[in-house]
Amino acid sequence: MTTRLIRIIRGAAVLTLTSLCMAAGAANNAIIIGQAIDLSSPNASIGRDYVAGIKTYFDSINANGGINGRHIQYIVRDDQGKADLAVKAVAELIERDRIDYLFGGVGDASTQAILDSAAFKRSDLILFAPLSAAAQKGSRVLFWRPNYQQEIRFLFSHFNKLGLKDVGIAYQESPLNQQAYNSLSAEIRDRGMRLTGTARIGTGSDGIAAEASRLAAGKPGFVVVIADTIGTSLFLKEFRTHASGTFVAGTSLINLETLREVAGLKAVEWTVFSQVVPNPNAPTSPIQAEHINMMKKYRDEAVSSLTLEGFTVAKALAKTIQQSKQGSRSALQDLIARSGNIDLGGLSIVSSAGSNHLSSYLDIALFKKGTGLLF
Repeated sequence: MTTRLIRIIRGAAVLTLTSLCMAAGAANNAIIIGQAIDLSSPNASIGRDYVAGIKTYFDSINANGGINGRHIQYIVRDDQGKADLAVKAVAELIERDRIDYLFGGVGDASTQAILDSAAFKRSDLILFAPLSAAAQKGSRVLFWRPNYQQEIRFLFSHFNKLGLKDVGIAYQESPLNQQAYNSLSAEIRDRGMRLTGTARIGTGSDGIAAEASRLAAGKPGFVVVIADTIGTSLFLKEFRTHASGTFVAGTSLINLETLREVAGLKAVEWTVFSQVVPNPNAPTSPIQAEHINMMKKYRDEAVSSLTLEGFTVAKALAKTIQQSKQGSRSALQDLIARSGNIDLGGLSIVSSAGSNHLSSYLDIALFKKGTGLLF
């Protein structure tokens, strides 16, 4: 072995040991934040984008000294979109990693399973900012986004302005989606609108084709879809063979880039989606510009509504910890106990007694014919 090679190996060993010591020292005073989220199922693009936005903000704040001098250690576990794996991962985060804060993952089933789990109930944690809206009132959960009913009412107000009263529903079969379907049907009745038909989105393409054809035959003015990104994409491809110009609407838990890739450019024309953050590609407000700049600096992927939402909720938690008078671990309890606003740079945390939603911001994203995605 040459002298030069020995020096390189020794230098690398010293560098590695120094890095480990620095990491251990930082971890001793770190704010540890955990999350169990879907990173590998067919619908995992939602989770990956959400995590990318969260990590980008934490990277940027750590580069500037952390929160009140403490760096953030962000631990993410892949639950593969399965509620039982989410419960297992959260138990490990709480009991082994000793997290100070817990971010929520994707979906109603996983969210409710975590809230019902023994490890979470034994902890003093609050589940923060899940991409879900189905948790029971009074649960230890704090949402960033508006609830499902607010998104649906916002969409209906959009179509009311267009004079459209005939509605079709396409929904992916599950117990929680059945609840959403019942809620949507009640909203249609309360608004004096007419339900023209229902399509059930299953797993087989033949079944979806038949359901889409039957729904299109009822000639709805617009269709509301209650499904994940892949289910919505498969339905849309089939529905467009029968109704190329009918509006199709969905909520913000659809990854629009994945939808466009799977369904195709023609199929997404005249689709409308509620959004819980502003246009991620436009630096209109300080937080939009900050998100774009930090994603360019720390990530090598495109921005999306979900990366902006992740960036926003990470900043919301950091600001809450910075301003808490009860100590960093109790910052969310402190936020719930008081009323007030925290400006994030164009979006705000609005806390009030009796509410577990911090934001009421809603917008519309439209894939218009020939012009692409518009906000």
